[in-house]
Amino acid sequence: MRHFDLVIVGTGSGNSIVDHRFADRDVAIVERGTFGGTCLNVGCIPTKMFVHTADVAATPADSARFGVDETLDGVRWTAIRNRIFGRIDPISAAGRAHRLDDPDNGNVTLYEGQAAFTGPKQLLVTPNDGSAPVAIEADQIVLAAGSRPVLPELAGLDGVAYHTSDTVMRIDRLPDTLTILGSGFVATEFAHIFGSLGVDVTLVARSELLLRRDEDFDVATRFTELARHQWDVRTKRTAERAEQHAGTVRLYLDGPDGRETVDAEVLLVAVGRQPNTDLLDVGRAGLATTEDGFLVVDQYQRTTVDGVWALGDICSPAMLKHVANHEERTVQHNLLHPDALVASDHRAVPHAVFSSPQVAAVGLTEQRARELGVDYVVGEYQLADIAYGWALEAEAESGFAKLLADPRTGLLLGGHVMAPNAATVIQPVIQAMSFGMDARTLARGQYWIHPAPSELIENALLRLPFASR
Repeated sequence: MRHFDLVIVGTGSGNSIVDHRFADRDVAIVERGTFGGTCLNVGCIPTKMFVHTADVAATPADSARFGVDETLDGVRWTAIRNRIFGRIDPISAAGRAHRLDDPDNGNVTLYEGQAAFTGPKQLLVTPNDGSAPVAIEADQIVLAAGSRPVLPELAGLDGVAYHTSDTVMRIDRLPDTLTILGSGFVATEFAHIFGSLGVDVTLVARSELLLRRDEDFDVATRFTELARHQWDVRTKRTAERAEQHAGTVRLYLDGPDGRETVDAEVLLVAVGRQPNTDLLDVGRAGLATTEDGFLVVDQYQRTTVDGVWALGDICSPAMLKHVANHEERTVQHNLLHPDALVASDHRAVPHAVFSSPQVAAVGLTEQRARELGVDYVVGEYQLADIAYGWALEAEAESGFAKLLADPRTGLLLGGHVMAPNAATVIQPVIQAMSFGMDARTLARGQYWIHPAPSELIENALLRLPFASR
């Protein structure tokens, strides 16, 4: 068994841990898939590159309202796909080469294969190339092995040609029709991507609303209403069976009006992601997990086994790259400074959904505040009522900002934006929550550029009962 000072499993955010400060340590890095992890290869980076392309393709459909007559002559799928992965694939390859060939990484051994625990700090790596398994152990282990798409228990699924978010972006031909099974971030982003590129999209959701699990009820409600104008949205449906037909995949659904079917050339399964703890056989190491399979960690990113750390999707239900990067910095510091540990800060974790319209949020939803018994007041403002909204020809129900604040302290408890560039517009709210700035100070203590999208936040702040005084 080969002994190391440090073993890191996963080359997403985990790959950033080892720098020149670890030059005196014997390090192993294990990767079972493509170097660079989910975000780089099959997640946030390529999807957002596709989203921008979709935004460009969608422009002509809305241009006539502005007195501009445009048409979409067509899209070249292979050109779109190759442009995106022509940039991403070399980054992944360069990262791998850096660990394999760079003389500055002489203390780093890269294993390409599946790691699984055989004991508390012992791993067996089964190489991807079919060679003999390798047993390794370490004084310190960092688990950054990420997540993978959930495959639902759907009769017939294993007998049809389906895709997940890991594969659908690399298909060879743009289909005419697409069924998406799911209602969350991934499902709605791909609905926007493919719908804007001219594909006839059907979204099948078990819930009553799209984005219901993570978004404020008002946001989910309005988003679902707008989605119905863009795609065939079938909510409150249970998928019972999948069948392969000539050139199509058929889903058998049960819904409010009884049983029905939906056929499409491509089926995209996008019902969620699950942490890769089971692939690592973490039980054999004595590592505790939650009911959902996430590794249990404390504020310092330590697992329940001394010397074993975790970061990113494998331990964070948020499953966000910016959270993984934050936790990577925590783990890196704590490995270098074991006598001066720092804690991860998860107080104000934001997220965004790059669909149409774009959605962003941070902190409590109104329903969560009620569940927790938290006192709050609400400030809300419509996109159509700010000057920049007039420039966008925003309609009455097209977008808004909603803020929750503590009625006693004025501190913001949550922020929710549905509008173009929502991920950027919401940033002042994230900053205020992170640094303890009250709503009145945020609203009145600075200039807000006029006219600009950020005035949506300014006016929502001024709708809080104490902020405008």
